[in-house]
Amino acid sequence: MNIIPAKTPGFAKSLFPNFVWDIPTDHKTLYLTFDDGPTPVVTEWVLQTLQQFNAKGTFFCIGNNIKTSPDIFSTIIENGHAIGNHTFNHLKGWNVKTDDYLNDVSQTDNLITTLIRPSSNHQKMFRPPYGKFKSAQSKALQEQGYRIVLWDVLSFDWDKRVSPEQCLNNVISKAKPGSIVVFHDSLKAQRNLKYVLPKVLEHFSDRGYSFKAIH
Repeated sequence: MNIIPAKTPGFAKSLFPNFVWDIPTDHKTLYLTFDDGPTPVVTEWVLQTLQQFNAKGTFFCIGNNIKTSPDIFSTIIENGHAIGNHTFNHLKGWNVKTDDYLNDVSQTDNLITTLIRPSSNHQKMFRPPYGKFKSAQSKALQEQGYRIVLWDVLSFDWDKRVSPEQCLNNVISKAKPGSIVVFHDSLKAQRNLKYVLPKVLEHFSDRGYSFKAIH
């Protein structure tokens, strides 16, 4: 049984009002996000699937994966999706000294800045791996100009104990206009992701929703 709920409760959001949990809107808009890439084959499949529905997403990338797959990272940018920082080594902030954590984030930011065209309007966004970091870490990152983007809905696509059907229901039953939904373009998540993502895009498209990147 998952301790973390698929839907982030309001009281949790109220405890950290400076974090972005959702995007208030009067329109039928969802914000699909993808953590842990770029991953060969998986991320490329995600990009193709999003394109079929004219959907834009936000990719919170691991620096080391950008380094090993810069061509896939470039394709994410070229397709008009947004990019966020997810540390260089997928660090759990609770277990890392703040200076080491910030250096790891900075390493990824330098790589992103190098690969993104200078003319592009790159927003500094950050999502902590596992959703866990120390208050000193989050404060320092915000002082550096980062928007801390968390989520309204977790798909649990990475969890092998969660069936594809359960994963789909997590999103279908919980997402609402303005929801930020978490998926993972990773090998661990691909079984659930390949089942769920097309069905989520189809379900909400049929109901008049659009899918936008976070800016």
